[in-house]
Amino acid sequence: MSQPSGLRNLVRAAAGALPFIPRGDSLPDRTLTVDELAIDPANVAAYANVTGLRFGDTVPLTYPFTLTFPTVMELVTGFDFPFAAMGAVHVENHITQYRPIAVTDTVSAAVHAENLREHRRGLLVDIITDVKVGNDVAWHQVTTFLHQQRTSLSDEPKPPPEKLPKLGPPNAVLRITPGQIRHYASVGGDHNPIHTNPVAAKLFGFPTVIAHGMFTAAAVLANIEGQLPDCREVFGAVHQAGGAACAGRPVCRPGRRRLGVDTAASDQG
Repeated sequence: MSQPSGLRNLVRAAAGALPFIPRGDSLPDRTLTVDELAIDPANVAAYANVTGLRFGDTVPLTYPFTLTFPTVMELVTGFDFPFAAMGAVHVENHITQYRPIAVTDTVSAAVHAENLREHRRGLLVDIITDVKVGNDVAWHQVTTFLHQQRTSLSDEPKPPPEKLPKLGPPNAVLRITPGQIRHYASVGGDHNPIHTNPVAAKLFGFPTVIAHGMFTAAAVLANIEGQLPDCREVFGAVHQAGGAACAGRPVCRPGRRRLGVDTAASDQG
């Protein structure tokens, strides 16, 4: 298949949010593949500009998320998906890069869904994305979405808060403006209304619009990008090969977060 249309996905997402659309209780058993997906250097440059990541001969670590986002949305906006894509929250991301991807590369992508499960706050699902250069997987991603609804776990007691290590002084302050989020939505093609419309964000339980999770992750990653090897792993928002930089709660715009980065563990190999 060819790269899906972002406008078509947006229309499908809006239609899928209508309450009379029937939904099943299982995931679609299919894998969407896109062959000969060309990388647009101008889009990579715009992505680097808005996130603060470097623009060079290879794409930033988080850029393939944007490159494959239309294919992911083609899957989750299907009416055979167990919940509507509109308002779904991106709660976790795990990226493994096996080799750098050049801005001149033509890649292929494969996307499927797995591990539908209940949570106290709704349904969780993992979207698996593999990007190949030639016959080799260069980039692998597990994206976890949450659809907020009642489940059999909703009445269970809230677990105790996770004990976090004591943090030292912040390395930097991450500032996020409405203009940055609008720019990222345009560059990345993610126009979910929880990021772009205050009224819609409130309807989905947020005090106002929130920054895209992958924008926050990329902006955090920009602070440690120069310390990372070519083959690397990033978990959450962001956890990198033993060193971590976490965005935690969604960032409402305009907003700022103090940023602490610990890469000591990555020095152990």
